[in-house]
Order: sequence, then C-alpha cells, then structure tokens
Amino acid sequence: MLLITANWIKTVGTGVRKGGMIMFVKQLSVFMENREGRLEQAAEVLKQQEINILSLSMADTTEYGMLRMVVSDPEQAQSALRENGFSAMLTDVLAVRLENKVGELHRLTHVLRAEGLNIEYMYTLVAGNLMAMVVKTSNGAAAAAAIRNGGLVLYSREELCMQ
Repeated sequence: MLLITANWIKTVGTGVRKGGMIMFVKQLSVFMENREGRLEQAAEVLKQQEINILSLSMADTTEYGMLRMVVSDPEQAQSALRENGFSAMLTDVLAVRLENKVGELHRLTHVLRAEGLNIEYMYTLVAGNLMAMVVKTSNGAAAAAAIRNGGLVLYSREELCMQ
C-alpha cells in the first residue's frame, strides 16, 4: 500500500501497479437528471467537501446525463453526493500517460486492439504537467498488462493529485 503524507490524499485501495501489480484509478460516475442547475449542485457538493475534480466527461440524453470524473477523493465524493440525493458509483479505470505528440492515441488503441480488448469509453485528463487518457475497457487487468507490455505508463490517483 502506498502512503501519501498530504492530508487531502487518501491511501490507495487494491489494484495499484507498483512492482508489477495493476494500477487502477477510481472513477466517480454520477447519474443525474438533465435539468437546469443539476451539474452546478453536484459541483457545489464537491466544493464543500474540498474535493478537486481532475477530469470529467459528461454524456447526456434528453432525460438523463452521466457525469464521469476522476477526483482527489473518490470515496468521500461518492458519499457526499449520495447524501445529497445523487446516484453515484465508483468504477476502476486506467489513466494512461500519453505524450503530446502525433500518434500517441494510435499507439494506445493499437496495443489494446492487438489483445482483443474493447474500449468502452475514454476521455482526457490533464493535471499540472501530466497528460493522460482515462480508459475503461472490457477487461481492466488485461488492458493494464497490455499497456505495460506496449511500453506505456499508468498513473495512480496519487501521482495525478500531486500535480
């Protein structure tokens, strides 16, 4: 288990890839009604809890939206949002380091396709000098191994939060 001294970063749960283990990042997913002010309310809950939003993706339909976020304290964020009437859940995703150069997305997608892995969704994350692609695949453990074997690097939440 990795220990971080900053009081606003929680310790890592299972799934950290240090020395060969898998490194997952917890993604906070919030299912919400597609109505005026709902996103602001969710953001206010996180602000009140002093939770930093590192990255987010929002998809919507006519009636509902799905807000996916990487945050500094996903467990606290999930609890606070639930206490305020939001449907929130945590999902393991991978944060893959990508350089700011031509071909990096192709490199990632090629590595995953070569292993027969499906990308369910992805979105970007920029924290300080770190740039990553947050990726949810059909098999997280296999994707992590393929990414590592393909010469790419996975970030932990702690590495992302320290920027």
